[in-house]
Amino acid sequence: MISKDARGIVLYNRDFRESDKLVKIFTETDGKRMFFVKHAGKSKLTAVIQPLTVADFLLKLNDNGLSYIDDFREVRTYQSINEDLFKLSYATYIMALADAAIPDNQVDAPLFAFLEKTLSLMDEGLDYEVLTLIFEIQILERFGVQLNFHECAFCHRVGLPFDFSFRYSGLLCPEHYDKDDKRSYLDPNVPFLLDRFQSVSFDDLRSISLKDDMKAKLRQFIDAVYEDYVGLHLKSKKFIDDLAKWGDIMK
Repeated sequence: MISKDARGIVLYNRDFRESDKLVKIFTETDGKRMFFVKHAGKSKLTAVIQPLTVADFLLKLNDNGLSYIDDFREVRTYQSINEDLFKLSYATYIMALADAAIPDNQVDAPLFAFLEKTLSLMDEGLDYEVLTLIFEIQILERFGVQLNFHECAFCHRVGLPFDFSFRYSGLLCPEHYDKDDKRSYLDPNVPFLLDRFQSVSFDDLRSISLKDDMKAKLRQFIDAVYEDYVGLHLKSKKFIDDLAKWGDIMK
């Protein structure tokens, strides 16, 4: 067992036996680990093991079993997210997506930084739906999915009103629409935006603003991509889908 300092994001916790908890933390330097907290309700760790908490932890890491939290400092909670059911739902989903994207104990500092920055931007008030769409597109490679939203799969031309073909896993330009009679028939702005989303920087995120109808088109297509290429069905995603149906009542 190794003792070390590590910055971490608490993904979730769950009850274990009567008063103990298992806490999953995504650490910047050691990947995702499961930690055991004894008598969690009476522990000094109670506040810091809640989901959507970021802190610098002093950890005891065990590669062959449960790890332990010795201490913590520099705690940050996302107050704006935690006070808004919609933001909280989307934040919970992207954390679950990050959890599913890589195996436990696998170090992925870029993914850690991407998750932390996305959560920070949500907390600052940027559009949580757009941030989630961008997160989903950029994380696809972690699931072994590489899609080109920049050029035609056949002639490689760019800057045209493209459509997407699941048959060819790529874009079709107008001259090659006939290659797939079951093409997606997308609004051409969808592949244009997805091309931007694949390489967008955090600085650019502040300037992205989309109308609700375009966000709905992007959501429908990205859902189809995840169903076809990833086959992932997260409870947190189903909650978001249900939220869209009855959430307006709460608003």
